[in-house]
Amino acid sequence: MELFYFVVFGALGAVVAALELSKNSKDRINTSSAFNSFKNNYLVVYSLMMAGDWLQGPYVYYLYSTYGFGKGEIGQLFIAGFGSSMLFGTIVGSLADKQGRRRACVTYCITYILSCITKHSPQYKILMVGRVLGGIATSLLFSAFESWLVAEHNKRGFEQQWLSLTFSKAIFLGNGLVAILAGLFGNVLVDSLSLGPVAPFDAAAIFLAIGMAIILSSWTENFGDPSENKDLLTQFRGAAVAIASDEKIALLGAIQSLFEGSMYTFVFLWTPALSPNDEEIPHGFIFATFMLASMLGSSLASRLMARSSPRVESYMQIVFVISSASLTLPIITNFLVAPSKVKGESISFAGCLQLLGFCTFEACVGIFWPSIMKMRSQYIPEEARSTIMNFFRIPLNIFVCIVLYNVDAFPITVMFGMCSIFLLVASILQRRLMAISDKPKMENWTAMKERDPEAEALND
Repeated sequence: MELFYFVVFGALGAVVAALELSKNSKDRINTSSAFNSFKNNYLVVYSLMMAGDWLQGPYVYYLYSTYGFGKGEIGQLFIAGFGSSMLFGTIVGSLADKQGRRRACVTYCITYILSCITKHSPQYKILMVGRVLGGIATSLLFSAFESWLVAEHNKRGFEQQWLSLTFSKAIFLGNGLVAILAGLFGNVLVDSLSLGPVAPFDAAAIFLAIGMAIILSSWTENFGDPSENKDLLTQFRGAAVAIASDEKIALLGAIQSLFEGSMYTFVFLWTPALSPNDEEIPHGFIFATFMLASMLGSSLASRLMARSSPRVESYMQIVFVISSASLTLPIITNFLVAPSKVKGESISFAGCLQLLGFCTFEACVGIFWPSIMKMRSQYIPEEARSTIMNFFRIPLNIFVCIVLYNVDAFPITVMFGMCSIFLLVASILQRRLMAISDKPKMENWTAMKERDPEAEALND
């Protein structure tokens, strides 16, 4: 079965290479040299930020376990991280609109570097402080950088369609290639050089510091609503009113929470799903395979967004349905394939089928990120962008905390079934979003026909 991993990885790599090399003029967007310089600067910074994040991920649980903490204590640390992101992260992230997005990005770097430093201590309280700092940093990572990019892109007068190119490249590099390289580099630090499980956190701090230096030297400041007469509570109230009064924003927030909630739940479930009887599976190699599948998805997204048809609101309905179907495989194989009762063997036939399904889900994740970024740039008002984006993460963090707290309370098939249902609901909401986003166009066309009867004759 070991050959199976290499076949899947090689096949995905070949498809990604073919997609990138076969792009024609229809799949590419003609841009200016000024935009390319701006885009490349952002991609370098974003890749460094994501390197700082990805280097830590595979070793957080391992580091805590080497300090002698049990599953329950480690679970509490993880819950603290998501809870911090929900509570403090929402406040700090929302300040980006008023205090400046560039300043918020620098705050992310400082906060995450401090979080990395706490990993040197085996004391539980200090590690808890590190998780709280990490939760705040996560909120800033997923709001401040995108908010700065959209505002700066518009301020410089670049075409709106070019923004989708930056989004797709950021996901291809930051969530794909950088994740794979960070995993390999972390493996070299911990296993090959025997520097210990804290070494990836030190490396992450270095990458974050380099990225912060580039931000300070080359980025200009931009704001959402810098008016001094608005306090934080007024800002929150304004964001809540925007969500409640605009169905498109509310739908977008619900779609994001449903998909990301399923995605983070999947992160906790894929290991026990592939090794229910303690089968020996190469976690690092499987993780790299997932990231390659995500790169495939972001490459597909860049092609789709370079064309006027199909629209993002249209093809994302299909993506959600496919992602829902892919997470039903553990349920289907549980009923149709007899489980192995021998412990410690290589991955089973059912595990192989599930791995293919999980790669399909990761490809959907690769399409989701740049696509949701594009929709957010279209529907979320600039003056409260960071605040609203952090509001979207509140139900997500609540959901993940509940899952973490009850991860052993339900069978794994029930958890996958729940995620599959959430993704189907996301598809339904996406269909509704497309319907109401088409209404203004239909109303404009009707008004034009009323003003110009010849337009109706031409349409006939």
